[in-house]
Amino acid sequence: MEIFRKVFSSIIFVLFLCCFIFTNPKNISADMNLDANSYRKEIIRSLENLQDLDSQTWQIIVYPSLKNSNNTILRIVGHPGSLRFDHPTNLVVNSGRKSWDLIDITKKNKDRFDTLNDSVAEFDISPLISKLDKNRPLRLSLPGLINDLPIPPYLVGEWRTLVN
Repeated sequence: MEIFRKVFSSIIFVLFLCCFIFTNPKNISADMNLDANSYRKEIIRSLENLQDLDSQTWQIIVYPSLKNSNNTILRIVGHPGSLRFDHPTNLVVNSGRKSWDLIDITKKNKDRFDTLNDSVAEFDISPLISKLDKNRPLRLSLPGLINDLPIPPYLVGEWRTLVN
């Protein structure tokens, strides 16, 4: 019984010591990337990776503008180093017989433009979303970069819920 008590107490001591070492707040570190706006408002966004007809992958992010609550921003991100957006370049959006030219707003915010790399472009899609009454498929094109990027209806539905 005495041997059992010594073994048990030594196991408890080792567990207690391990808990103390691994939970010491001075030794805990984390990698955090905070946006300057994180403290003011939670950002709800839509994020999807899609391939264009040339099999190039693009990351599509849609989020409400923090400066103007009526605007919705579409951010297109390509692989860094493999391409370069020439700003300003209007984005052409087609849906059936309808067509929209969305204005490049990447350079509007100087602070954000300095932190973005050359493979990112932002557009105000509020005029597009306000005219859509159904979740219909869209086709995006940027002269010289994106020939035809299909946007599925479920993603358009996500974008429309961000506005509402």
